[in-house]
Amino acid sequence: MPRKGPEHSAIFDYIIVGAGSAGCVLANRLTESGKYRVLLLEAGGPDTNMWIHIPIGYGKLFKDRRVNWMYETEPEPELNNRRIFQPRGKVLGGSSSINGLIYLRGQRQDWDLWRQLGNAGWSFDDVLPYFKKSEDHVQGANGFHGTGGGLAVSYPHRHPLCDAFIQAGVETGLPQREEFNAGEQEGVGYFPITSRNGRRCSAAVAFLHPAMKRPNLTVITNALAQKILFEGKRAVGVQFSHAGQVTAARAAREVILSGGAINSPQLLQLSGWGPADLLQQHGIPVIENAPGVGNNLQDHLQVRMVFKCRQKVTVNDDYHHLGRRVAAGLEYLFHRRGALTTAAGYATAFFKTDPRYETPDCEVHFIPFSTDKMGDALHRFSGFTASVCQLRPESRGSIRIKSADPAIPPEIRMNYLSAEADRRVNVDSLRILRGIVNAPSMADYLLEEYEPGAGITGDDDLLAYCRARGSTIYHPTGTCAMGPNSGAVVSPALKLQGAEAIRVVDGSIMPRLISANANASIIMIGEKAADMILADAHGN
Repeated sequence: MPRKGPEHSAIFDYIIVGAGSAGCVLANRLTESGKYRVLLLEAGGPDTNMWIHIPIGYGKLFKDRRVNWMYETEPEPELNNRRIFQPRGKVLGGSSSINGLIYLRGQRQDWDLWRQLGNAGWSFDDVLPYFKKSEDHVQGANGFHGTGGGLAVSYPHRHPLCDAFIQAGVETGLPQREEFNAGEQEGVGYFPITSRNGRRCSAAVAFLHPAMKRPNLTVITNALAQKILFEGKRAVGVQFSHAGQVTAARAAREVILSGGAINSPQLLQLSGWGPADLLQQHGIPVIENAPGVGNNLQDHLQVRMVFKCRQKVTVNDDYHHLGRRVAAGLEYLFHRRGALTTAAGYATAFFKTDPRYETPDCEVHFIPFSTDKMGDALHRFSGFTASVCQLRPESRGSIRIKSADPAIPPEIRMNYLSAEADRRVNVDSLRILRGIVNAPSMADYLLEEYEPGAGITGDDDLLAYCRARGSTIYHPTGTCAMGPNSGAVVSPALKLQGAEAIRVVDGSIMPRLISANANASIIMIGEKAADMILADAHGN
């Protein structure tokens, strides 16, 4: 059990619940000066699993309960009543230790909309310095990127299949884009990834491990938070279970929830802060009737297309051929290159399903391998995958506790495709993606469309495929939404509305889901929150 600093029976200045992407940043920044004592609680264990640090290892961790909460939704009405698997990191680094390594920030308009919704200080120009602060970009510092931060950002090695896909995108009218993180995204190119020298750079690697050398930081793993302790409406500590015992720690300044879009609203509800009828149903004394806690759940739905490849250049081929598999292992061991460095997206395209839109509303993840379902064995044929992801879904879901027992997973309802606009965008996106993959530059590689199959062409048939095969791309957000009014859960300073000495700092605070993979933005949220917390501390 990692533990640095004083025993956890002491009073700390700050208690952070959750050592995920934002929690690791906070632990680092709040202890930098040496002035404040910080306790970081993590329900999972240390990030010692070998596959955490090898980029393609996310496939091994997808269904590993040692590092993964392995949640699933309630039956989704618009997805043929299927339960949709929801992996979430349960380990130091949180989901940044098991995710697909993609580093994207979203569009300028995403952040400017947050500002227009009344969240002062959250426009693109406001948040850009915090993205840069955390970053150590392989290409050096410029107006949009930083160096010297903990988070390594690099690019994958080129792959012939990805090169062909990028050229195919150009042939269909998309610009080739080298930079996807300057506020504009339309185009096709390679994904930037959180990797350095062929190794994953999780939030734990980037921020937490350097901070754990400090005597003013205490990290307790395998510590499940049970509830926030309130005196009146002031948060004064956290009760948690560890090593078979229930104990508590007190916070002299603030309690900070960084459990993510599922666990943060769950903990608030368990603590008596949430929809009164729900809390009363489970015998939890109501401290604050806060109906917004757990609402506004948003996620990106992914619909994958799978293709058979004419040439044996895919990861499938490396995996199923003993000699190539050994060679891939040796290439990684000695050069940190090759198949084992493959992220969950290699090349990408951002496009508009309607030319009247100001910005792209779809993102493509192109990967040189294929499988029936993420986490399953790779196909035995040469295959590659291209998936569509609607960037700004209108469907909304919720998180609601099922029990007063914190060990019982909450009820997760995503309500994918419940909005007609979402159904339309997904069908249109599949058609556009199919056009890219069938462009001339892919002819040397495309053998046939395996799923859904070239014969699936009508709107109804394509929508039926979305319902049958659509799944998450792992970006749940929005359940403790930020806003300036009492209807929001947290203020623009991320303080819990109506409470004292408590903030929420993670992806749950997003009022609207950004047009990108979420991890980079959650790290940025941690950076910005740390500045606000320290500014308040210095003011006091």
